[in-house]
Amino acid sequence: MDRFNLCESECRFANIVWENEPLGSGELVKLCNEELGWKKSTTYTVLKKLCQREILRNQDSIVTAIVKREQVQKFESEQFLEKNFGGSLPQFIASFMSGKKLSKTDAEELKKLIDSYKEE
Repeated sequence: MDRFNLCESECRFANIVWENEPLGSGELVKLCNEELGWKKSTTYTVLKKLCQREILRNQDSIVTAIVKREQVQKFESEQFLEKNFGGSLPQFIASFMSGKKLSKTDAEELKKLIDSYKEE
């Protein structure tokens, strides 16, 4: 699962692909220049790395994602929770909510979400 561990620049790059796929590699170069300030060589270097890790695909100069954004977000969330809170979701929520109040609507929405994941 280490292939899902994207550094900041890889994540920003993948976001461009996820938001615009499928896209031609030339269009990707243009977007990376506009949004990241990258040169063509940098774009192709990062693209090659993410293709080798089977995150993205570049077939016939058309770039698409193999791995969905949600898969990477899930991996990164689990890594963050484990690293910072020993894997404890309640500890994370307590830390995050410290000094904050929820609206009734948000509280109800969170209750429904938690209930949907309860073990039977």
